[in-house]
Amino acid sequence: MKALFPHSGRARVLGLTGAPGAGKSTLVDQLAKHYRKQGRTLGIVAVDPTSPYTGGAILGDRIRMQDHHSDPGIYIRSMATRGSLGGLARTTADVATLLDASGRDLILIETVGVGQDEVDIVRLADITIVILVPGMGDDVQTIKAGIMEIADVFVINKSDRDGAERVEREIRALQSLATRTDGWTPPIVKTVASEGKGIGALAEAIVQYEAYLAQKNLAQHRSVANWSARLVEMVRDAMLERARAQFKDGDLEKYAAEIAAHQRDPYTLVEEIVNQER
Repeated sequence: MKALFPHSGRARVLGLTGAPGAGKSTLVDQLAKHYRKQGRTLGIVAVDPTSPYTGGAILGDRIRMQDHHSDPGIYIRSMATRGSLGGLARTTADVATLLDASGRDLILIETVGVGQDEVDIVRLADITIVILVPGMGDDVQTIKAGIMEIADVFVINKSDRDGAERVEREIRALQSLATRTDGWTPPIVKTVASEGKGIGALAEAIVQYEAYLAQKNLAQHRSVANWSARLVEMVRDAMLERARAQFKDGDLEKYAAEIAAHQRDPYTLVEEIVNQER
């Protein structure tokens, strides 16, 4: 990664997120077809949920994108979350950097189906697309969710269903109540991804936001903010690995057993581990 990083930074990273069943994979598939017609090369990272029981993942997104298996202009990497929260796997950012360094024009990252506050994608993507669908329970609660605040573009997928207009009205209401610090009002694009409808309009909305970022010189500010958060995460992960390395075989279970039996307290133990690290 150290050797690859200087060669990255050229690709545009698009993050697509939304609730389970919103049609993220189908939308990514259609966007990929759209960009390939323009001659642009893509890397696609599809994050799938890991079973808490077996630790395995079905990697169903790869199944949905079989149309592209023989296209050298598209590289698809499915990843399991491996217990990570936030809609991404721990190594998603590194894989995106690797694909960027390989010369891809666009990196599309499809998160695992996320809920209200799992918004890690905003610290990785240049442009975040939040996908909603009509008729998925309490729309007002969805509007309140933290995930709504990260959208640069809203997509109402499966917009041929009843309730699409209501979802659009509620997004508009949300936008009237709160303005973004960068002054951008995220456009709302209606799609029917299974039929390829609205994909051109979505691509145009992405182009408009790219132009806005360039006009206001916001891309650099956003990148600095994203790296500030990611650096803290990287340092935290590195320190955690070093702390884990201090445990000899069986130590963790022994400490856990002592704490469970109230023979020692976890707070003192953590202080001892941290002091050893110093």
